[in-house]
Amino acid sequence: MFLDKTDCMRKFPLHEFISVIKYPLLFLIIIWVVFIVDVIFKLDLYTYGVNPRTISGLKGIVCSPFIHGDIGHIANNSLPIFILSSMIFYFYKPIAWSSIIWIYFISGIWLWIGGRNNEIIPNYHIGASTLIYGFAFFLFFSGIFRKHTQLMLVSAFVVFMYGSITHGIFPFDTKVSWEGHLFGALSGILVAYSYRKEGPQASIYKWPEEEEIDLEALYNEQEKLLNDQEIH
Repeated sequence: MFLDKTDCMRKFPLHEFISVIKYPLLFLIIIWVVFIVDVIFKLDLYTYGVNPRTISGLKGIVCSPFIHGDIGHIANNSLPIFILSSMIFYFYKPIAWSSIIWIYFISGIWLWIGGRNNEIIPNYHIGASTLIYGFAFFLFFSGIFRKHTQLMLVSAFVVFMYGSITHGIFPFDTKVSWEGHLFGALSGILVAYSYRKEGPQASIYKWPEEEEIDLEALYNEQEKLLNDQEIH
């Protein structure tokens, strides 16, 4: 059996796969490079995290997702951020960038406003977990808000894979930035609701319109036929 190479490429859209994962993969590479450089040169980059309600802490809105405290921290965040962001680029391609950017900045600003801080020992909120919660809640609620059957399956998948993270939005463990998780989740819900009428939409089935029957005209036509038959 002869198999045409071009047919194989058509069945496996490699270019589409690359377009979906290239930016999530780039983000992963950046956060790991930042982490390795921080560890090797002891730069204490945690000070570039979100330090709530301080002017110097504003830079953390942009920088904090790229900074991690230890190998366990970055390892735990790497796979979820890659999978969830790739899902956004695949299922919500037309609104992927705008959704991610809004989640990124809204969650960071809310964390700067409402996060814990201490005047004596400053608190720095770091890590990509804020984005993980934002992306997970965006994917879950987007399918629900749109009432889109296929996208609701995506919502179910997110619950199955990452449903256990919901406990992280509550202050059970004060050693983690539960506020970052909470504000990330809320920003994901807000963005999902704001974009519910953009991007992929549920198809609405329209029933074929029934033709109106003119009963009077039909009766007159039958009368005419009967009269013609009587004449003949």
